[in-house]
Amino acid sequence: MGTVAKSVPQTIRLILGDQLNINHSWFANVDSTVLYVMAEIRSETDYVRHHVQKVAAIFTAMRHFAHELRSRGHRLHYQRITDAGATRTFADLLQGLCTRHNVGSIEVQEPDEYRLDTQLRSIEAQVGIPVRMVSTEHFYTDRLALSSMFPGRTTWVMEQFYRRMRKEHRVLMDGDTPQGGTWNYDSENRKKWSGSPPLPPVRSFGNDCTDVLADITASGIETIGSIQESDLLWPCTRAQALEALDDFVSNRLPWFGPYQDAMTAQGWALFHSRLSFALNVKLISPREVIDAACSSSAPLPSVEGFVRQILGWREFVRAVYWATMPSYASLNALGHQGPLPEWFWTGETKMRCVRHAVTQSLEHAYAHHIQRLMITGNIALLLGCHPDAVDAWYLGIYIDAFEWVEMPNTRGMSQAADGGIVGTKPYVSSAAYIDRMSDYCTGCAYSKKDRTGEKACPFNALYWHFHHRHRNHLEHNHRLSMVYRTWDGMDATVRSALLERGDWLVNNARAL
Repeated sequence: MGTVAKSVPQTIRLILGDQLNINHSWFANVDSTVLYVMAEIRSETDYVRHHVQKVAAIFTAMRHFAHELRSRGHRLHYQRITDAGATRTFADLLQGLCTRHNVGSIEVQEPDEYRLDTQLRSIEAQVGIPVRMVSTEHFYTDRLALSSMFPGRTTWVMEQFYRRMRKEHRVLMDGDTPQGGTWNYDSENRKKWSGSPPLPPVRSFGNDCTDVLADITASGIETIGSIQESDLLWPCTRAQALEALDDFVSNRLPWFGPYQDAMTAQGWALFHSRLSFALNVKLISPREVIDAACSSSAPLPSVEGFVRQILGWREFVRAVYWATMPSYASLNALGHQGPLPEWFWTGETKMRCVRHAVTQSLEHAYAHHIQRLMITGNIALLLGCHPDAVDAWYLGIYIDAFEWVEMPNTRGMSQAADGGIVGTKPYVSSAAYIDRMSDYCTGCAYSKKDRTGEKACPFNALYWHFHHRHRNHLEHNHRLSMVYRTWDGMDATVRSALLERGDWLVNNARAL
């Protein structure tokens, strides 16, 4: 590591596991008075039960990043999960290093999660050394973007935010007009995939995580899911992230638009980029991703659909998170109190759509946004599961799940627990939508057409049961007026049978 004269005050710079941006201005020059600190730490592995691929990928990416820093001449203290200090807090770790290294100041990058922001802001008082917080230099916006863009508001519309971002950053614009003459191509991007075009092979990076897995096991970290020791297929270096971006733009982006909402049991990645992990740990920047998509020859509806996910939705949910925390984490507008059924952890359910989405998640730590919203999220909402339990499941199981992006998507968009801050209506459906967008209903133990009876698809009765039990809360939502007109127009015996079946399903969810 080298030595520095004891009389020279040192600066410690803490790098979190999701701050692996080698292009950050911190690293532009080598400074012998700066000691970088990275730590695999139990407080980050244990706050929820994570997928083993998530823990392994983060540790692998961190270790590669540490090697890169050292190869560039930076001084680094790296704590592995098997080291004695792994059970300490960040503050305790820094306090020990400050005592050892004549530290005069501490610098941190803004954490993306409120939980960590609170921890890091308490370090100065505990350690007794000034702490300076700087930008991660990753996002297009700062954390308080909504208060500056829309002062005085407490609810926001993503489409307004997205259009403003397009204009401000000159993305897919012809002067002040959107390229192609329209802001989004949602209506063209809702096709069911039925075998053509062929699905491109899943790009695997074959990262060997044997040592990381041994350390995870030796440390006693409890995880979920499975992993192949020598085939961690997620990009864990910047070079791999750039390869993944190139693979997406070349082989998937042309078809991403029309099939971005499609679901199939014939493949788990479809035409999605699977760049979210690399983006969320900052191996690659959203600007690089958007620039690559916009400079490609892919059709405009596909490019715009992808840009909307990054420049629109990703930046928007982060801004919502920071505008509403910490109260957002306790919102439960519908008063749901139910537990998550055990099959969320095993995939052992007769519902083919849920079985596939959960099993895929356990095998790959991944499901795309419609699987998360309209399969696992849909059934959890219809059953009345507590949003805390749903949050913890999503936060733990997915490779790309960090609270700033997970919570608004889950508690807000998926579970409608935020009272309309993110979504304009609950995103629930019967079997008709699932059948329209997937091949899941083919070969299912339940009948997609039946609404009552033992063989009826649970989504059908639960859909009406949900709207009935939350009528006081939802019937004045203009987007649901047709739902309640249809319900009121049903024969009373039909409504009674649907409610009876719905009651049974809610009370016997484990048996589904």
